[in-house]
Amino acid sequence: MSGHSKWATTKHKKAAIDAKRGKLFAKLVKNIEVAARTGGADPSGNPTLYDAIQKARKNSVPVDNIDRAVKRGGGVGGDAVDYTALTYEAYGPAGVAILIECLTDNRNRSASDVKVAVTRNGGTMADVGSVSRIFDRKGVVEVAKAQTGRTLSEDDLLEATLDADPEDVSDDGENFRVISDPNAVVEVRKAVQAAGLDYESAEVEFVPQYTQAIDTREAAEKLFRLLDAIEDLDDVQNVYSNEDVPDEIGAQLDE
Repeated sequence: MSGHSKWATTKHKKAAIDAKRGKLFAKLVKNIEVAARTGGADPSGNPTLYDAIQKARKNSVPVDNIDRAVKRGGGVGGDAVDYTALTYEAYGPAGVAILIECLTDNRNRSASDVKVAVTRNGGTMADVGSVSRIFDRKGVVEVAKAQTGRTLSEDDLLEATLDADPEDVSDDGENFRVISDPNAVVEVRKAVQAAGLDYESAEVEFVPQYTQAIDTREAAEKLFRLLDAIEDLDDVQNVYSNEDVPDEIGAQLDE
C-alpha cells in the first residue's frame, strides 16, 4: 500500500506485512517471474529484475524461492504462468482515491474478487480514468535513514542523487522516498549505491498529485479495513491511495 502520512506508511504497513507474510512472498515472487519473462533472466542486464530481487531479499524471501522464480520467468522449467496486468479504480471512505494493480491468469476472477472486496468494505468501484487521472507514474527509490554506522539526512541523499535529477525527496518515517521521472529510477538507484548507501526498493509507482485528509478515527478505521481486504486478494500486486492521516488520528488507532 502507498499512503501519504508517516503513520500510514509505517505502522499500518508493517502490521499488514507481518500478518500476511506468506501472501507478500507470493506477490514478490510473482514480480520476479514477470520481470524475468519481460526483460530476461540476467539481473545484470535487466534492472527491473535486479530491483525485484532486491525487494524480495529485503523482505526475507528465501533465496531458493527467488532462484526458482527467476528460472520460471526465464523459461527454465514447465510451470511458468503467463500473467496479465490489470488496473482497477475505486473510492474509499472520505473520498480517498484507490488504484489497484493486479497480475492474474484469470481476468474474470480478478474483476469479481476486487469488486466484492471493495463493495463489501465500504468502497465503491470507479469509472475508468476517474481515479487514475489524479496519479502520476513516478520512479520511487526508498532509502532507509538508518545506514550502517550512520543516520542518513535528507541533504545527504539529495547530494548523492543530484546528478540523477531527482524531482523530490520525501520523509516517510523510517525511510526517505526519492521521487523521479519513471525513466530515471535506475539512475537514481545507481547513484544511491555509488554513494555507498543501501536502498530498500526501486520501482515505478503511482504517486498522487494531491492527498485527501482523513479527519476522524472512524473514517481511518474503515479505510484501512478496505485497503487490507483489497491487499489480501491473491491477484493484487499493488494498492495506491491518496489518504493523509494526521498524526493524532494515527495515535488513536494505535491505542
